[in-house]
Amino acid sequence: MAVPIPEALQQVKALTFDIFGTVVDHRTSVPLELGERAREKIASPTFGSLPEATRARLQTMTEDDWGKVAQEWRTSYWEFTRSFVPGKSEWKDIDTHHYEALHGLLGKWGLTGTYTDDEVRSISQIWHRLKPWDDSAAGIRRLGIRFVTSTLSNGNQSLLQDLNAYGDLGFRKILSAADFGAYKPHPSTYLGAAAALGFRPDEVAMVAAHLGDLAGARSNGLRTIYVERHREESWSPDDLQYKEARGWVDLWVTESEDGLLEVARRLGIPE
Repeated sequence: MAVPIPEALQQVKALTFDIFGTVVDHRTSVPLELGERAREKIASPTFGSLPEATRARLQTMTEDDWGKVAQEWRTSYWEFTRSFVPGKSEWKDIDTHHYEALHGLLGKWGLTGTYTDDEVRSISQIWHRLKPWDDSAAGIRRLGIRFVTSTLSNGNQSLLQDLNAYGDLGFRKILSAADFGAYKPHPSTYLGAAAALGFRPDEVAMVAAHLGDLAGARSNGLRTIYVERHREESWSPDDLQYKEARGWVDLWVTESEDGLLEVARRLGIPE
């Protein structure tokens, strides 16, 4: 039986997608690779040349520890993008931030000097190889039958292009907030994306697993599609702003549903 398309989305022609957490699962991919790189270092011929304290620290790092490092890395990204002021802050792309932040985190965790600078840069490229959620590629491709599908992430162009290729995601357009000299939730990112796609803001729907992102899109005239993902939402269900979002989000897909495939179904695209 056909599902009625929400009235607010009936004139939508393009979908812009947040990537980290919405389309790809960084909370699994990043800790796993950090742990793997540590094991590779311990098994390498150069491990014995490291100071004894550094060797001992690396050997005692657990999966839980690497999960905490990954979360701190992600938090640093959030703080960096939220503190950036277009026209005032010196420009820095996300690849550069990830590299610099990783250096700082290794120091914080007692791992300074564990890796060469080239190795730190290589590890920081983890963010180019994140595993998509199981529904992402099929959902995006199905949505692309009817809509222009585009990334709209704070990640830089090369990062987004690599994620699109790595996950075989099938985006029709690759847009980065960096294309507009800003980071979400700055208005220029949402309005710039709509203009770049050739549509009015109300003809574009932002798809994200973060209500803060959708609030930014909504305040600039875009429609909103919320896809719950495990551990991604920073707003508590007990918060007033979360409860209010239940009233203004145009389409809400719960974690128990099938992610982007459910979005396609609710927008009237048959399987």
